[in-house]
Amino acid sequence: MTTQKISSAVIRRLPRYYRYLNILIEEGTDRISSAALSKRMNVTASQIRQDLNHFGGFGQQGYGYNVRYLHDEIGKVLGLDKGHNMAIIGMGNIGKALARSADFATNGFFVTAMYDANPDIIGRTYSDVTVQDAADLVSSLKENPVDIAVLTVPKDAVEALAQQVIEAGIKTIWNFAHCELVVPDDVVVENVYLVDSLMRLSYNDAHRSDR
Repeated sequence: MTTQKISSAVIRRLPRYYRYLNILIEEGTDRISSAALSKRMNVTASQIRQDLNHFGGFGQQGYGYNVRYLHDEIGKVLGLDKGHNMAIIGMGNIGKALARSADFATNGFFVTAMYDANPDIIGRTYSDVTVQDAADLVSSLKENPVDIAVLTVPKDAVEALAQQVIEAGIKTIWNFAHCELVVPDDVVVENVYLVDSLMRLSYNDAHRSDR
């Protein structure tokens, strides 16, 4: 399946489609129309059709979508048809919470390594993975590479850490520090700003009567 250049807005909606389709599979639903899916997701049917048409459509007029097929095809678009090994670097509160998340493995993301600089944390085990010394980060990741580096360290430490990760050959970074990383063009970064979600919540609350 070939895809054209897709807008970031469409890409942001794809995981939501995938999640709802997974729920439909668990409920035993075989087929669904764009109208029925729109009611479940609170997205217009025309928006759903426009989004999916970027990737070939998948549905038939009057027949709807095959739920399992659409789920699997969106999974391929998202790169979920293959597993991704991840290393969490920084085992503070966020790092520990991520390490204990069951949703990652369910969706093909596997935490296979953890690192920290705190001697009191090095050697501890979270979800059957032992925390290694961050001082050995580059050599360790070169020896046991992962697909995604998860950076959960303070803002003042993340730039240097990102450079180490890149030096180790990792090209995909999930960054939880509150700053924009400057990386080479061939490195993909997803910056997570938890407070942004709260600000959107605050906006929607403040403008509740306008909706």
